Amino acid sequence: MSSTRHAEIAGAGFAGLTVATALAQRGWSVRLHEKGTELREQGAGIVLFGNSLKVLESLGVIDEINEGSMTPPFYETRMQNVIVSDEDMPGVWWRTLTRPFLHKVLSEAARHAGVEIATGSEVIGATESGTLRVRGGEELEADLVVGADGVASAVRDSLGIRYDRWNAKDGITRFLVPRRKEDLQRIEPDTEWDNVIDFWNLEPRVLRVLYTPANARELYIALMAPSDDKEGSATPTINLDVWTSIHPQLRPVLEEATKIDGKYFRYQTNRLEQWTKGRVALIGDAAHAMAPALAQGGGCAMMNAFTLATAATAADPADLPDALVEWERLERPFTERCQDRSQEYASTRGMSQGGQFVGDNLETALYDPTDPNRHLAQV
Repeated sequence: MSSTRHAEIAGAGFAGLTVATALAQRGWSVRLHEKGTELREQGAGIVLFGNSLKVLESLGVIDEINEGSMTPPFYETRMQNVIVSDEDMPGVWWRTLTRPFLHKVLSEAARHAGVEIATGSEVIGATESGTLRVRGGEELEADLVVGADGVASAVRDSLGIRYDRWNAKDGITRFLVPRRKEDLQRIEPDTEWDNVIDFWNLEPRVLRVLYTPANARELYIALMAPSDDKEGSATPTINLDVWTSIHPQLRPVLEEATKIDGKYFRYQTNRLEQWTKGRVALIGDAAHAMAPALAQGGGCAMMNAFTLATAATAADPADLPDALVEWERLERPFTERCQDRSQEYASTRGMSQGGQFVGDNLETALYDPTDPNRHLAQV
């Protein structure tokens, strides 16, 4: 491992922080660019499975993650308030937590590993020879440039990498609210309010609430509505009367959501012509934005970030472009199959039937990106 190799990374989300930390721990000098004036995560909650938890374990932060997260007893699915499945996912490692907490743990790991974090630094493009361009005219040379700058990636677009985008008919508004567990139990005393509960309603209108306890105090709720339902998709303040008319048992936490400005996002899937070009690699939503049906957007971002760091470190510096192509060849199929399955669920609303965390749907959840022998049958 050579300490002389240098990486410039655009984007300080989960993918950017993961690849930055993994590279720094392997002897690289790393500079991470964030266009915001401070390093923080504004999202709500997240579900992580074994693929990303293995990465966090390898980065040395799994104990912190375990202390600030939980594993709900079941993933419960309801249709029209009738339970259609309870999944305890035996043999599957999974945790629920808040996005700000995960971001804080990863940020501290990056700093501890020696990553230089440049806030207020807006990346506007890159060259395939290994130059990162920052607003203001600065051009930064690197052995490796990583675009982890989100769905509207400036790195990707500056390289002219083409992609197809699929937009779903549905979208989601996410909130992090107090759990209000005692109030919910007074309304439905027989409900296990520590479960993840996927409340589906298709008649008289499509309104879904994904109820996800993140820890003892905080609850992540995701409100799904069709994009053409102006009342259901209304933001920044949700229409409380509309949502409680369909999900009255959730009034205490829906009331909490009215106190927070929300933003409605339509589900989308992006498929790129290529993830790499020369000395540049794309990860996270910049490379493979996906519908959240299988809760793998963040997980795939982190596993690809980690495997990128591993592949780049193992490569001879002169052969890095070829090594990036090979990394994409080996890792991309797992993510693309997850994109396909997630898109199918999003387009058909198939998750309303429950029982989805089985078989091939668990491929990425059970994938171990830290196992050096994971591709023996694939090579």
